[in-house]
Amino acid sequence: MSSMMPEGAAIRKAVQWISKMREEGNIPLPTLIEQACVRFNLSPKDCEFIHRFFTEGEKPKSAGG
Repeated sequence: MSSMMPEGAAIRKAVQWISKMREEGNIPLPTLIEQACVRFNLSPKDCEFIHRFFTEGEKPKSAGG
């Protein structure tokens, strides 16, 4: 089974941490992403992935499908 997650423990931990924090509080997603990038020492490429991972699922579906 292929995974959408890139390899690396830090990015997996960051995704888990952001998900947990979103359930527990009212911190805006961009703030959580920024904090996770610093907390888990992610590369800019990993931070970009995290941003896409969380925001693509929130985009409204386009009509016509």
